[in-house]
Amino acid sequence: MNICFYFQVHQPYRLRTYSVFDIGQSKNYFDDEKNKEIMLKVAKKCYLPTNKLILDLIKKHKGAFKVAFSISGVALQQFEECAPEVLASFQELAKTGCVEFLSETYYHSLAYLYSKEEFEEQVKLHKKKIKKLFNQDPIIFRHTELIYNNELANYVEKMGYKGILAEGADHVLGWRSPNYVYTPKGTSKIKLLLKNYKLSDDVAFRFGDKSWKEHPLTVEKFATWVEQNEGDSINLFMDYETFGEHQWEHTGIFEFIKHLPEEILKRNIGFKFPSELLIFEPKAELDVHNFMSWADVERDLSAWLGNKIQESAINELYMIEESVKKLKDEKLLEDWRKLTTSDHFYYMCTKWFNDGDVHKYFNPYDSPYDAFITYMNILNDMIIRIKMKQGLKVSPNFKISEHSSSEIRT
Repeated sequence: MNICFYFQVHQPYRLRTYSVFDIGQSKNYFDDEKNKEIMLKVAKKCYLPTNKLILDLIKKHKGAFKVAFSISGVALQQFEECAPEVLASFQELAKTGCVEFLSETYYHSLAYLYSKEEFEEQVKLHKKKIKKLFNQDPIIFRHTELIYNNELANYVEKMGYKGILAEGADHVLGWRSPNYVYTPKGTSKIKLLLKNYKLSDDVAFRFGDKSWKEHPLTVEKFATWVEQNEGDSINLFMDYETFGEHQWEHTGIFEFIKHLPEEILKRNIGFKFPSELLIFEPKAELDVHNFMSWADVERDLSAWLGNKIQESAINELYMIEESVKKLKDEKLLEDWRKLTTSDHFYYMCTKWFNDGDVHKYFNPYDSPYDAFITYMNILNDMIIRIKMKQGLKVSPNFKISEHSSSEIRT
């Protein structure tokens, strides 16, 4: 048995309060102060101390401890802009040879669902960034929020990737175990690596919950659970912010991670990169026709596309893609791409039942409708910018609801 640790690192460019009176008056869409404040806060609580801890563990165990990261391009940009010490600490980890970096969309977007062209461009941008900063060429793909289906696996295989990650959702696996390598339906070479969500969530969500019947979670207890599993690898996939941010230091999360590798290794269980799991023969073909994700209890797309306001916002966004690109305006394209980040639609989610606290985390809005209004005001302004660059007249009080964005497409 092996363990594969994979951590997602992502922070979006959050939007500033942008009212109807800003439309046509301001091109400043992003809350630079808030974004910097959050980045520095998470850097202090999570990124810096956890990176140091992982570096110490790599040195202590002389290469036997390994982890993988998928860091969104927008997170990397923000490291460069306001937290260079965080970037330096990731680069130091990269030099150990015990850290693997994965591919994803640069802007942590849902582009695959709306524009294959934009999807490929963002993946290429991300791959180029990873090569520049960490000198690695990723062969494993991790899609935004582990969104996955057969078609995506086929598409990513044609892009040259050898492996792809996904959620080990019960409604897809049935009686099967997530601890084996699978073949995505319709593919020939790419392999599917599934998250063991039960053991992952024991750390990511339940660790500090004193009402949990297994609290406190000790390294001995967790290692025993790992040992009791069968398969090729237990894939522990989680947000990196689990350490110090979602699970605060006082919960004992850092002490847990500090001692876990030793306990695991002494039980003859190894740590592997996602790419090292490709040596295992697939257990079976897995057919995932409908999109699934790692979000919420439903494990589907409803966190981002579950209501009319989310659908309206994202449809309008991609309707102007062609017009934005034809203008060859780098600033306009960069602004548009930052608007593709999935978090903007997550903030518009209206299902507050079992997962309300999750949707409120780092959410700058009082309600989903505030998120929608701000977003649509910005899209209105962006369409005005496009029209003006195209030499078209802009009527007073222009609104998307009154003028379809398809008018500007040529």
